[in-house]
Amino acid sequence: MSAALAPLVATGRATRELLAAVGAIARFAGATLGHLLRPPFYPRELGLQLIAIGYLSLPVVGLTALFTGGALALQIYAGGARFNAESVVPSIVAIGMVRELGPVMAGLMVAARVASSIAAEIGTMKVTEQIDALVTLSTDPMKYLTVPRVLAATLAVPVLVGVGDAIGIMGGYLVGITRLGFNEATYIRNTVDFLEFWDVASGLVKGAAFGFIVALMGCYHGMNSGRGAQGVGRATKRAVVASAVMILAANYLLTEVFFTS
Repeated sequence: MSAALAPLVATGRATRELLAAVGAIARFAGATLGHLLRPPFYPRELGLQLIAIGYLSLPVVGLTALFTGGALALQIYAGGARFNAESVVPSIVAIGMVRELGPVMAGLMVAARVASSIAAEIGTMKVTEQIDALVTLSTDPMKYLTVPRVLAATLAVPVLVGVGDAIGIMGGYLVGITRLGFNEATYIRNTVDFLEFWDVASGLVKGAAFGFIVALMGCYHGMNSGRGAQGVGRATKRAVVASAVMILAANYLLTEVFFTS
């Protein structure tokens, strides 16, 4: 092979590998969806995952949303002061949190915490042959491991997004009345008057999509983990990176669908 063709060969190989990975993930997602409505069901596993993914993620999501809302209020006030438009702070903070920052920040925080945990847990089970033991006991690993986690994340992340939206708006409110001199009643009235139902609902739909992505990536990379500690480490890293990239890509696509006429 000549040196001139080497870049083309490398590009083609990378493209082929990327397409193969996309196809494998799509097949895995289709198999997961196909198992959602078919028995047997494992409600105990679903309940445990709702606690692990939803309830235990509340502190990190809440703190992230609180500081994000406060910083957003400061930034909008500083920018609006250039145009004598400081009064838009409450409405822009509310809209920015519920449409974009709330869902995306919650999705990324859950990806960092949950995708890595799922990939490490399932990868370790694969390395220690616990998944093979499930198959020996006539238990489908997809039904027992993947479906409860994906369903729990899809249900729990929208709740986290809603809580994060409220806390983020409260963060902007606290900064507005303590640092920026806003009247409390005026701030609340401007927040309520400019928010519409679809602003909130679109963020919750995004949260469900992001939860599905996070759990799917954790399960997929865990199930396809390499052998040994290094294989589990690589699977964990890939799960977090893939989740973050897919969340940002899905956020753009959903925004395009929801808010472009």
